[in-house]
Amino acid sequence: MEGSRTALEADWLACCRAAVRELRAMLDAVSGIGERVRETGTRGEGGDRTLVIDERAEACVFAQLDALHAAGHRFTALSEERGVVDYGSDAVRVVIDPIDGSLNAKRLMGAHALSVAVAAGPTMADVVFGYVYDFGADEEWHARRGGGACLDGRPLDPAVGERRGRSGRLELVGIEQADPRLVARAVGHLEEQAERLRALGAIAVTMCQVAAGRMDGMLSLKGCRAVDAAAAQLIVREAGGVVAFPARAGVGAADEHGLAHTPLDVEPRSPVVAARTRASLRALATVHA
Repeated sequence: MEGSRTALEADWLACCRAAVRELRAMLDAVSGIGERVRETGTRGEGGDRTLVIDERAEACVFAQLDALHAAGHRFTALSEERGVVDYGSDAVRVVIDPIDGSLNAKRLMGAHALSVAVAAGPTMADVVFGYVYDFGADEEWHARRGGGACLDGRPLDPAVGERRGRSGRLELVGIEQADPRLVARAVGHLEEQAERLRALGAIAVTMCQVAAGRMDGMLSLKGCRAVDAAAAQLIVREAGGVVAFPARAGVGAADEHGLAHTPLDVEPRSPVVAARTRASLRALATVHA
């Protein structure tokens, strides 16, 4: 279909920036913690209780998708709250988390972001555009497949390496989904791999720190959803890093990191691991072994 082909050629960066403007205005208008913790009384397709700000944030993003569709673009949207929304074709998929790190957002803390990925197929390997806007740090991250990654419009250096302390362990590693019970089970492996840990509370934002070399690696402690990682995994890879979805990796397959085996849906299919080097990626993935 002609419409589905041109959807990949849409100005997704402009679309995301327009959504950021609407989201920032919405968040500024709902500035008190009492307002931000309000729930709608329903659960989104991802299973979490829906906040009023989640619902409003999604409306801001879908207004931009409606405009693209009205301009003739055909695609399918996948969002944390609404699930799958048909815009005329499933050849192009748009994967959205209107507020990654919504717990931070509702408690007026930093590290909460808009995350948008555009894919030419049904898996992580098919993502061709990734966008993350961190409202806490006021930073814009984006990448195009084969075109590198940028932070605030400046290209990220793919040659940036990792840092290790005197112990030989990675200097700084991010952890996500830091439920104390999961941390307790993982602490032995983490002690072997990292000198310091950071838990920002937003998977996309933490992955972007690896893309810039601010963190030497990161991992989620349980399965994450595509809406959390689809955009940021491309940003990491285009910035010279590596990403794996350990539970989805094909044994002996060319897709050793599980990208082509990880579907773009709302189910928590696999933990995600990111690092600056393949050796560190393998080491951090042992936390899930």
